[in-house]
Amino acid sequence: MNSLTYSQNGDYLIPNLTLDPAPAQPLGKYGRMRQTYLKQNRPVLYNRMLLAGTLFSHLQEVDETARDRLERMMPQLAKDAGATEQLKARDPMQWVGLMNTCKAQAEEILMAELINS
Repeated sequence: MNSLTYSQNGDYLIPNLTLDPAPAQPLGKYGRMRQTYLKQNRPVLYNRMLLAGTLFSHLQEVDETARDRLERMMPQLAKDAGATEQLKARDPMQWVGLMNTCKAQAEEILMAELINS
């Protein structure tokens, strides 16, 4: 554990606190969504992780996991919905609509399993 040092400021001793270095990689969409969920619905857990210095690594892990799961789910959902390359060539607007529906379904699953749990 780090030893805490203090500076004299008048009659008071002020702790010399330092922040961890800023992360090199910004949070993605799903990491930010998890952060918002924790702030609003689990403030004690959020503050505990923030003070322990584990919050950002947790958020990065959730973001990476969510993106990986989305990449793995989308081809199967698109296949089940009938969003094929032939449909893409024949009717691009219908294909886009099906793909948007598939992405919404996948994100709903991710929200339930990773973000809001």
